[in-house]
Amino acid sequence: MKKELPLEEDSLVLSQDVKTGLILVVVVNGFCTVGAGNLAPMKPDKQISDMVEESARLARLLCERKWPVFAFLDSHLPDIPEPSFPPHCIAGTDETRLVPALQWLENEPNATLRCKNCIDGFIGSIQEDDSNLFVDWVKNNQIKTVYTQICVLDFVSSALNRRILTPLEDVIAYYSAFATFDLPVHVARNISGALVHPQDLMHHIGLYMAKGRGARIVSEVSVAAL
Repeated sequence: MKKELPLEEDSLVLSQDVKTGLILVVVVNGFCTVGAGNLAPMKPDKQISDMVEESARLARLLCERKWPVFAFLDSHLPDIPEPSFPPHCIAGTDETRLVPALQWLENEPNATLRCKNCIDGFIGSIQEDDSNLFVDWVKNNQIKTVYTQICVLDFVSSALNRRILTPLEDVIAYYSAFATFDLPVHVARNISGALVHPQDLMHHIGLYMAKGRGARIVSEVSVAAL
């Protein structure tokens, strides 16, 4: 598969020259903490644990420099299903919270947290007054580049390809900090409404499709010295 669907990866050095923000997409217990729910890993998962560790490292680096971070949290009402996923991240439960390694962002002045109740974080940022919290975040911080992790295909399509969000020019997907949930056949068949989602296969396909939507895939991210 990787031969037929190759992914060329670049390196990225973040500097003060380009206003950059970090997007964390649902790095929450319900997807990342062992035993936390239907879409959480059933046992320790290296792909997910590496993603969490790298997400925390990068968030610290950006916040130390007072660069903006935007974290999406998954939060669903129990009577509104999200096909084709089984019940997960029900509002008011611990599944909706950031993983322990990132919970410090809840009190971080450079971080903006947004609960979303749909797949696409761009759509999930629409507020009751029809404003969009993510759009405001980009414009208020004059962000030209965002780099992002986990569950981003719909977000990339909305935020970048429509070319309606200025001054945003570039969405960067960080391969080494990506992860997706694992729902193999033998597990999915025992969960009502679940769709099979093999981790390694969907991880690669998801990144390949994100690249097709206009994202730049990078394998290394570092921050230039101040």
